[in-house]
Amino acid sequence: MSLHNLTEFIVEKMRRELPAYVVYHSIDHTLDVMEATVRLARLEGLSEDSVRLLSAAALFHDSGITVKFKDHEDVSAEIAGEYLPSFGFTPTEIEKIKEWILATKLPQSANSAEARVLCDADLDYLGRNDFFIIGQKLRLEWELAGNRINLSEWYIIQMEFLKNHTYFTDSAKKLREQRKLENLREVEQLCTHRCNEMKNKAAR
Repeated sequence: MSLHNLTEFIVEKMRRELPAYVVYHSIDHTLDVMEATVRLARLEGLSEDSVRLLSAAALFHDSGITVKFKDHEDVSAEIAGEYLPSFGFTPTEIEKIKEWILATKLPQSANSAEARVLCDADLDYLGRNDFFIIGQKLRLEWELAGNRINLSEWYIIQMEFLKNHTYFTDSAKKLREQRKLENLREVEQLCTHRCNEMKNKAAR
């Protein structure tokens, strides 16, 4: 089984089938999550076989968005089950991959070392310098999908999500936790500023 061939397959499938409004759950996000998955899996000391299976799970984890937005992880697992046999994965391996994909559904629920890695990789950006850029892509995707939300509401959602989120793996905590807390402080400041702005406008 060639991960290169599998990557080419899923990238082409997403390029053909992703709805136009999908700007966050994109090919770039999929490849970003695969890269983070491999990095975290190796830092966590997982076997190369686990890295291989996790790479496949990362490639398929958002493929269900080609079919529907809500609960797309369920469809992603089904798509993985449909196509992975053609790439040499055994039924036992595919069941593991499907289980890990389902673990990424929010709120995340990781019951194995591999699931913890994939979940952390999926939200790796929360603790990175590009958090705000990627966050705005998610907001735009929501709006294009019909879920319009003003900036104040968005900052509140982001703030609550960051407050309630916890990385599962020690490696993700070491790599991302400090920057995640800095991002949270920035969001809190933006939220306070925006709320004060709206109060001042209402008082005029």
